[in-house]
Amino acid sequence: MKKENDKEFIFDVLRKKWIGLTPEEWVRQNFVQYLLQEKRYPATLVAIEKEIRLGELKKRFDVLVYNGRHEPWMMIECKAADIPLDDSVLQQILRYNISVPVPFTIITNGNLTYGWQRKENNLELIDELPDWK
Repeated sequence: MKKENDKEFIFDVLRKKWIGLTPEEWVRQNFVQYLLQEKRYPATLVAIEKEIRLGELKKRFDVLVYNGRHEPWMMIECKAADIPLDDSVLQQILRYNISVPVPFTIITNGNLTYGWQRKENNLELIDELPDWK
């Protein structure tokens, strides 16, 4: 982290640049480090804030993890710690999932994390993130 002109920044190891430190960015960067260091997901298969299209709207997902075949595998929506993980957050990531379907959908605010695995046409709550295989 660094401070310039009374603004705080955090270094994003995936985008390889300094990013303004907002409460949501703090959650995103910490969750990415968890994916890389604890779960051993390959950094080359993790994307941050890429644009997707929802009909005519342009949106950005927070984190997308690809599988070994470079297919979207897990989408993660990050919120600031003081934002409750309610149905609106789940609905947001499910809308993104229409454009970029993934087997695993995760929402987190840094304090709580919920995840679901798509099985056929159902979402099943998971107890923990899948390990990298």
